[in-house]
Amino acid sequence: MNVVEQTGGGGADPFAGAPRVRVPEQAGGPDRGSAPTKARESAPVEARTPAETRGGHTRGAHPDGPRRAVRRNSVRGQILDALRAALVGGELTPGEVYSAPVLGERFGVSATPVREAMQQLAAEGAVEVVPNRGFRVTERSARELAELAEVRALIEVPVMLKLARSVAAERWAELRPLAEATAAAAAGGDLARYAESDRAFHGAVLALSGNQQLVQVADDLHRRSQWPLVSGPVAARRADLVADAAEHMALLDALAAQDLTVVSALVREHFAGADAA
Repeated sequence: MNVVEQTGGGGADPFAGAPRVRVPEQAGGPDRGSAPTKARESAPVEARTPAETRGGHTRGAHPDGPRRAVRRNSVRGQILDALRAALVGGELTPGEVYSAPVLGERFGVSATPVREAMQQLAAEGAVEVVPNRGFRVTERSARELAELAEVRALIEVPVMLKLARSVAAERWAELRPLAEATAAAAAGGDLARYAESDRAFHGAVLALSGNQQLVQVADDLHRRSQWPLVSGPVAARRADLVADAAEHMALLDALAAQDLTVVSALVREHFAGADAA
C-alpha cells in the first residue's frame, strides 16, 4: 500500500484537483500557533476583549476550559465533515494510507483534530488504523456491501410497512422536500451532498416510528454502506444517483397510498441498487 507523504518540495496531495478546505486559525489552528495567538491565550482575563470573555465562567472551573473545549470540538467537527465528504467524493482512495500530519497540513490545522476525526471514522468503519503510519481507507468488497444491504432491509422494511399502515398521508407529504434535496444533489452529481441528503431522508422516515435507538442503528448501517458511495465513470455515477433519488419520491407515494406491496419492493430494490452501485 502507498503511504501518502509530504516533503518540503510538495509531496503527493491526497486532494489533488479538489478545492482546499482550511479551518480558520481562531477556530483552532495548528498546535505550533502564532505569537499573537499565544499572547492572547496567556493574557490575564482582565486584559482580554469582551468577545474573548463573553459567555461567563463555570464556578470552580478554569475560565478558559469550556471555551477551549468548544473550539477544539468545532474544529474536529469541521474536519470530520470534510473527511466524510472526501471519502464519499473519492478524494481519499480506498486502500491508501493517509497520515494525520499530512492531512492536517492540507486543512491548515494540527494533527490532533485530524487524528480525532479519523478515530471517529475508524469507529464507523470508513478507515482502519495502521500503527505508526496513519489510517487506511477501507476497501469494501461486494459481499460486505451486500451484507449491509441485507441487514438494512431486515430493519427498515418491517418498520416502513408498519408506518404505512399508521401514518397519515399528509405526514408523508411533509418529507417531500427531503426527497427533492436528494434529487437535486443527484442531478448535480454531488456525491457528498447526496450521501448526506439520502441519510437525512431515510432518518426522517424512520423517525416517525418514535424509536430513536432504531434511527441511530439504521443511520450507522447507512453510513457504513456509503464507503465508497459509488464508483465508475462520472456519467454512470450520476445516473445511479438520479435513479436512486427517484425511488425516494416513489416510496413516499406508496407510503401515502398504503400500498404495502410497492413499499416493500421499492425499499428492497433501493438497497439492492445501492449495493450494485
